[in-house]
Amino acid sequence: MMNKRVRDAMNVQIQKEIFSSYLYLSMAAYFDSVGLDGMASWMRVQSQEELFHAMKFFDHLKDREGRVELLALEKPATEWASPLEAFKAAYEHEKMISASINNIMTIAHEEKDYAAFPMLSWFVEEQIEEEASVSKIVGELERLGSSGHGMMMIDRELGVRTFTYPAATTAE
Repeated sequence: MMNKRVRDAMNVQIQKEIFSSYLYLSMAAYFDSVGLDGMASWMRVQSQEELFHAMKFFDHLKDREGRVELLALEKPATEWASPLEAFKAAYEHEKMISASINNIMTIAHEEKDYAAFPMLSWFVEEQIEEEASVSKIVGELERLGSSGHGMMMIDRELGVRTFTYPAATTAE
């Protein structure tokens, strides 16, 4: 049986990951509404990836006989002042998720829950990638300023991103 503190923190993380999926889907709807199909597609892929992350925690709890408790979600934002502001919000959100993963790692260390370490270590590495990816887009959007041509180029570039669900939902 899992330690209650670790289990509770992971249940909260499931909520955060599902909210992340919901937030990025809301951003996809925003980008669709302003005619940036590539950015909308990028956010849809990000939404799928976040749901996959939630399921990694879900399956980890299930596999360790921890009770999964799905917590309520708040309504995500639906409007941003610009594509840059949307991606800045995504970057801040990813930093919050990183801090939350680090907190769970701390709790697992304190509770000597060694079985949680491999999965949590995967998430620590994943968050480095998540933050770097969004930070790069923020930088590109900042550099282009008000260039409509540049915006269309970035939109096209972001539209080619895909996500394929891995065969296994546990850390490798």
